Amino acid sequence: MREPSGRLASGDVARLEQPCGRGVRVPNGYLGVKALKKSLFAAAALLASTAAPASAGEIFGGVFAHDVKTGITRSGIEDGVDFQLGYRGERFRGSTNKWVPAPYVFVSVNSVGDTNFAAAGLSWKFGERVYFRPGIGLAIHDGPSQVVPGDDRIDFGSRILFEPEAAIGVQINERLSAEASIVHLSHAQLFGRQNPGIDNIGVRVNYRF
Repeated sequence: MREPSGRLASGDVARLEQPCGRGVRVPNGYLGVKALKKSLFAAAALLASTAAPASAGEIFGGVFAHDVKTGITRSGIEDGVDFQLGYRGERFRGSTNKWVPAPYVFVSVNSVGDTNFAAAGLSWKFGERVYFRPGIGLAIHDGPSQVVPGDDRIDFGSRILFEPEAAIGVQINERLSAEASIVHLSHAQLFGRQNPGIDNIGVRVNYRF
């Protein structure tokens, strides 16, 4: 009900602030999705402006176990698996120097509605047939900014997070490669003391144009 002034009554305000399924509050979830979409657009624009032509890059997709207990994060809170889809450009200026990084961008969608995120950054590739690929980027997620106890959700303490990752891969043929990968999200306590972090571990398949 509304008060005569047209403003929401205190009871209505309380109801609006109630969790909407597994602790995601409606206002925060909505703003998180909007921010995620804007970040995707910005990341894609940045990649397009800095990378080599798309015909020289590669797309990748992967399946990851979500919130794996690794001992370096307060993990094992959220559930489901993550599905990744992304694009990786050529090394800057078309360089063949292994120390020159390549830009990447990807989205990660959780199967049960837990934390989704988008990330963009730089990666390096060392090796040919068998290779090691480290990377570092920034990510934005759509998780709740405040967690209700018992809701099994992570409050990362910041909407923007660092996204270091590492992979070990095998070049199957000229166009196709596969790799085992770990993706970490946290902010290293730079944006506050609340910094549980999360580790996702899985496999990616890369297809080169």
